[in-house]
Amino acid sequence: MIAMTAAGIATFAQLYAVQAVLPGLADSFDASAAGVALSVSFATAGLAGFVLVWSGIADRFGRVRVMTVALTVSTILGLAAPFAPDLWVLLLLRALQGAALGGVPAVAMAYLAEEIDPAHLGRVAGIYIAGNSVGGMSGRLVAGAVADIGGWRWGVGADSVLALVALIVYLVAVPRANGFTPRVRSSAGPGLLRRILTGVADPGLVALYCQALFLMGAFVTVYNYLGFRLTGPPFHLSQTLVAFLFVAYLAGTFSSAVVGRVTERVGRHPVLLACVGAMVIGVCVLLLPSLVAIVVGLLLLTFSFFAAHATAAAWVGHRASAANRAQAAALYTLAFYVGSSLFGWLGGLFYDHFGWRAVILYVVSLCAAAALSGLGLRVRSVRA
Repeated sequence: MIAMTAAGIATFAQLYAVQAVLPGLADSFDASAAGVALSVSFATAGLAGFVLVWSGIADRFGRVRVMTVALTVSTILGLAAPFAPDLWVLLLLRALQGAALGGVPAVAMAYLAEEIDPAHLGRVAGIYIAGNSVGGMSGRLVAGAVADIGGWRWGVGADSVLALVALIVYLVAVPRANGFTPRVRSSAGPGLLRRILTGVADPGLVALYCQALFLMGAFVTVYNYLGFRLTGPPFHLSQTLVAFLFVAYLAGTFSSAVVGRVTERVGRHPVLLACVGAMVIGVCVLLLPSLVAIVVGLLLLTFSFFAAHATAAAWVGHRASAANRAQAAALYTLAFYVGSSLFGWLGGLFYDHFGWRAVILYVVSLCAAAALSGLGLRVRSVRA
């Protein structure tokens, strides 16, 4: 768990390193909110595009080896990003970095499912996702605070140094895998394409992918553009103060760590629906022109999102068969980051053309889509 927490910190500190400095990027490159938000979307799109590739490689060469390579390459690219001379070079580096980072979330849940007793998987998966939230929070805090002093380049560079430290911790702590059996080309069993198709044949798994798609889109949209709202009228906050709002991620750290115990008692579907409803309430609170209300709404949104994500991600590992578990986890991750890339960028168009109220309506619509798609979870499977 020490190793996987460090991997989560290294991954998500880098993946969202630029999110806290988007207003600074807009000023530096004279670009719109939606334009600089592409620096987030390109990274998450790169990740989404390579998760299935990484999952196939991991089936042959091992989960630990894939995560080690992914973290090493992404950290090197992250250290190069602050030297980008213009926005398009930064976008290219971010896309490559995201593609490398895909090796961690693509196989992490499959790795845990192979190493952890099934009775405790929900709880352990929640702790891993809590580590992800710590990475997301610390990365944004470091980047925002440092950028307020030295500019966005120093902020992103500081995040890359944080990731380097986390990578070293991971390398020292990660244990040898005991539950992994390499899949070789000549071995019996379904091929990669067959395993992918199996992962989309179950309506329940598809419903879980939709949770990732819509809820992540909603969550990233809020965090992408809230900084623009708070640095402008009537709040006029500094980038450091805006970055400290990412402390709200601690609510996600707590909820993802404890939600496994709640689902063991109440059931996954009721917990998932309750989390989506709570996200809608938190988003609506963000409409109020009060900094206190925004903090409360952000806490509720973050708490609910990470609880929903931990529930859905663990459910994928439980519902998928052993033969296609890595691909099911990768498809969930693919949907997760397609939601971040596509819906997170589209939210910027709403912000640029219609303002903050339109963004809130857009986010509520994504939450409603997630709740409706959850009806597929009523379909039972062999592992449901």
